[in-house]
Amino acid sequence: MKIKKLAVMAMSSVMIMSSLTLAGCGGSESSSLNSKSSGKQVSIDMFQFKVENAKELEAAAKEYENENKNVKINIQTVGGGNDYGAALKAKVQSGEEPTIFNIGGPQDVKDWQARVTDLSGESWVKDCVDGVLGGVTEDNKVYGMPMSIEGYGFVYNKEIFKTAGIDVNAIKDYASLESAVKTLDSKIKSGALKSKYPKLEAVFEMPAKETWVTGLHASNAALSPEFGSATNAYKAKKVDFKYKDGLKNIIDLEANYSPNAASKGKLNAVDYATQVGQGIAIQRVAMIQQGNWIINDVKKVDEKVASNLGIIPIPIKGAKEDVIPVGVPMYWAVNGKSSKDQQDAAKKFLNWLYTSDKGKDIIANKFSFIGPLKSYSNMQPKDTLGQDVQKYVKEGKTTPWVFMGYPSGWGQDVLGKEIQKYLSGQESFDQVISNSQAQWQQMRK
Repeated sequence: MKIKKLAVMAMSSVMIMSSLTLAGCGGSESSSLNSKSSGKQVSIDMFQFKVENAKELEAAAKEYENENKNVKINIQTVGGGNDYGAALKAKVQSGEEPTIFNIGGPQDVKDWQARVTDLSGESWVKDCVDGVLGGVTEDNKVYGMPMSIEGYGFVYNKEIFKTAGIDVNAIKDYASLESAVKTLDSKIKSGALKSKYPKLEAVFEMPAKETWVTGLHASNAALSPEFGSATNAYKAKKVDFKYKDGLKNIIDLEANYSPNAASKGKLNAVDYATQVGQGIAIQRVAMIQQGNWIINDVKKVDEKVASNLGIIPIPIKGAKEDVIPVGVPMYWAVNGKSSKDQQDAAKKFLNWLYTSDKGKDIIANKFSFIGPLKSYSNMQPKDTLGQDVQKYVKEGKTTPWVFMGYPSGWGQDVLGKEIQKYLSGQESFDQVISNSQAQWQQMRK
């Protein structure tokens, strides 16, 4: 997932209800997939954040255009190291309003209330996996179509761990993770793994430049047990950071066992590409904090490495330590300021992409998404990361994505940047927490 910041699995509604603390789906059918086009030429702009699936999305749009000659879909992708939310605001302020854009949850629904269109009547609504619409439902109106279901944690190289003699099944909590990391670090430094993995130089790569990784995803591991849901986070006037010590442990562990351990300020220049394509994909590092959305980026570099990846939890001391965060990365929203023809064309395209046989194949096998609809339940994940997410969901070992309820910009622009100051030695971790708490309260006023 990128904003900031996926393998389709058979995921029953019961599984998701137990793993996501969100409201269910509902609605009636309209904007039928088979509705005939009027033949009137219409052009729609799509402004989206999934950098890792941009080319696949563009190919899907071309496929749709070939079947619907009167429709032109223009796609612009802004994500990776860029703040999608800020980019969307700038886009709208410039007068170039997209027909389709991304929203993240209750905070975004509020921020874009004047533009998000009620999608309650769309045919896919009644097919949603239970629990995925709660963050974009208000007064029984649904304002977003779930993009996918994602899970994240520490993505690790199974073969490297096996070669180092580390039993991943024995990693149950922070203490056992720290022990495994120290064992692996000692074997990397001693040269014991050099012959098989000549590029391997550290356990972790930490992309502190990507404040969505630290300020959103890492913090979620610590704040999810505090808030319990994105809605609770959205309503909260303050953040206590009950598990701040556990968060510090995770930040320190990644930094201290990275290639920049001796000069942690350099981590603030490490980006997603360095961490993924130039990191775990070439076996320069053994583990990174990421999710199942990275699978296609790794495959493009080395399919064999991609087939050897797995996910383990980000354990927060004092909280439930054997869970991974699972949620919806973003939702597709339709701009009510667009013309009726553009809105109708946008809804039909989204219907085609997620509910037609051809579209479902694209979502599952080209995007490697975990489908957010029940009709994907017979489509098994083909990659190891998707399979691991499925496993955690089936076992009920998940925690929700509460960062969707943070004050707008707080995760990346406040907490993420405060963590950068900590890594560069400008602030203590206590200062990171106190400054972030003060900003949360200020932004909630």
